[in-house]
Amino acid sequence: MPRYDVTIEKDACDGIFACLTRDPRFVEGEDGLATIDPGADPVYDCEGAVTDTDERVVATFDDDRIDEARRAAAACPTDAIAVREVDE
Repeated sequence: MPRYDVTIEKDACDGIFACLTRDPRFVEGEDGLATIDPGADPVYDCEGAVTDTDERVVATFDDDRIDEARRAAAACPTDAIAVREVDE
C-alpha cells in the first residue's frame, strides 16, 4: 500500500470546505479552517499520524485511499492541500 502525506497550508485555506465532500477525513477545525481527523470517517477504521501547527496540518497515511485525498486536494479552489507519496 502506498504511504502518503496530506498537507493543508493554513494561510491558503479560506474555509470553503470543498475537500470535506471528497474525503471524510477532512473536517472543520476549531479555527474555522480545514483539518484532518483520521477517526472522522464513519465507514473506514482509519489511522494516521497528524501534526497540526500554526502554519499547516500534515497527516501521514499508509492505506489505499490516496485517490480520495487527491480528489479532496483537487477540489480545493485555493490549492491549500497537497498530497505526495512518501518513500519508505
